[in-house]
Amino acid sequence: MPWANSDSQTGAACQFCGDIRLRDIMTPPSGENANSPLQAWVRALQMTAPIERGSAPTLPVLIDTLGERFGARPALVSADASLSYRSLADAVNRHARWALEQGLVAGDVVCLLMPNCPDYMAVWLGLTRVGVIVSLLNTNLTGEVLAHSINSVAPRYVIVAGVLSRALRAARAHIPSTVQCWVHGPGDHELPRLDLEVARMPAEKLTAAEYEPPALGDCALYIYTSGTTGLPKAANVSHLRLMSWSHWFAGLMDTQPSDRMYNCLPLYHSVGGVVATGATLVGGGTVVLRERFSATDFWKDVVEERCTLFQYIGELCRYLVGSPRQAEETQHALRLCCGNGLRADIWEQFRERFRIPRILEYYAATEGSFSLYNCEGRPGAIGRIPPFLAHRMPVALVKFDPASGAPLRNEAGRCVRCDVNETGEALGEISNASGKPSSRFEGYADAEASRRKLLRDVFAQGDTWYRTGDLMRKDHHGYFYFVDRVGETFRWKGENVSTTQIMAVITDYPGVSDAAVYGVAVPGADGRAGMAALVINTKFDLGTFRQHLATRLPDYARPLFLRLVPSIDITGTFKLRKQDLALQGYDPDQIADDLYLDDKRCQGYVRLDTALAAHLRTGKLRL
Repeated sequence: MPWANSDSQTGAACQFCGDIRLRDIMTPPSGENANSPLQAWVRALQMTAPIERGSAPTLPVLIDTLGERFGARPALVSADASLSYRSLADAVNRHARWALEQGLVAGDVVCLLMPNCPDYMAVWLGLTRVGVIVSLLNTNLTGEVLAHSINSVAPRYVIVAGVLSRALRAARAHIPSTVQCWVHGPGDHELPRLDLEVARMPAEKLTAAEYEPPALGDCALYIYTSGTTGLPKAANVSHLRLMSWSHWFAGLMDTQPSDRMYNCLPLYHSVGGVVATGATLVGGGTVVLRERFSATDFWKDVVEERCTLFQYIGELCRYLVGSPRQAEETQHALRLCCGNGLRADIWEQFRERFRIPRILEYYAATEGSFSLYNCEGRPGAIGRIPPFLAHRMPVALVKFDPASGAPLRNEAGRCVRCDVNETGEALGEISNASGKPSSRFEGYADAEASRRKLLRDVFAQGDTWYRTGDLMRKDHHGYFYFVDRVGETFRWKGENVSTTQIMAVITDYPGVSDAAVYGVAVPGADGRAGMAALVINTKFDLGTFRQHLATRLPDYARPLFLRLVPSIDITGTFKLRKQDLALQGYDPDQIADDLYLDDKRCQGYVRLDTALAAHLRTGKLRL
């Protein structure tokens, strides 16, 4: 990068590697090429070393340099708009000057409610350049939930796209009248037009006399949790994180000016809005934006746009595998796809059917203190930590008690580490040392929410660890595998039941198009029984489905209840809204969908009607 000193990267002892010098791992073993896992790690370390030392600009400032370097090369393109590197830099400067003209100062908050489009990044990059914190609102939210997301960060302004102004209008009754609202683009609204005001601002690079730039450690964005459990929480994301994420993934993917990244993930999320975009832009490539994922249009877009990369998350890959075959699905120019959530049960099918040369799976959380990377492409693994980075990314798996919802403690009050291949909750050690900025916990806008994510006195008096809320196991080779979310693993008949493992078996049945698995309370029984909401197709047969489950799952893990639903709601990042289903339970008087109970007497699923439900409520029915 223009601001990096290559000599300092390779000559001095690297803060990441302790006594290991980067130049000592620069030369790969015989036969190792530029696409090797080792080389990917080296590139990532090289590109982020200056950032970790604090000798790098913020991402909005870097955009100016990229604008000068790449000029008219396309930076962000969509179906109906585009920004070159030069025009993106100009737009960032214009938005920054608009913020200054409005009297916005460092630490002020502005909420942004816009669909995926090139101007989206120009807005938040411009505002964050002058120290404003931009809160990226989920475009699927409405009413009181949208108002909650806005109010939780106490903004001065809200910027809304014209096409979403109706959603904001419906929420304004729950938002303080002091919050000023601006609209971007035409539409049926009476708000002042941001895009028209910004267009009259000078596009030249900001001077030092105009503003005081924020520090790398200052907060740049609020990015919300997906809201799969409870209301969304706003996670703090510093300028340092924006730069680190962008350059780390640029190193892992080896992004180049010739690359074109297909990004149909929401820009309000850290993966679609920072990783996919930032990693491509700092390498000089082009980000091809789509407003949303479409299994029908995905491969056509990838081929027509000559994309070499794409970003995935959650169930996107499974949706593609479940879609009808298209000629375009193997006519692409892809060299790599990057993301998280590619399940082990479809990994090989996905790779082989679509002829994906390389899959870069990783594990990370917006507010997390560590990440895992599967640079080797090992099917099903979410990543590992190389030995030379073990001290930089301290991670532990500890035994978890589903009954208490917390890690187990021994007689001394300390957490108990898991053995090899034993499932436990993943923890990341928090460090505020100057040499380990990536291990800091930046938390949430809500201090109490931040406090709940921390675990103290874990292995020693006074230590602090970040709770991921994710259950994992680690094999003999050091690879981590995702098992389930804490709270989604439930205990039934004295056994811990993983919803993810049940889900894999259920969706392997040809008559099931989609599913969600969760635990529900049953009168007179300890723990929670399994329940599955199913979206079925014409191949579904209740009898053979139960036989399928019986041959693949132990008795305690088979869902006791089934609910046939027309569809399953998901969040903007393709996570199932299982909490709502779990709260609704299995009462036929309250649920219009067909319900079934696994009747041990007849060894099959029977319809759960009002009479059977009443019998079940007595707690005397044998389950």
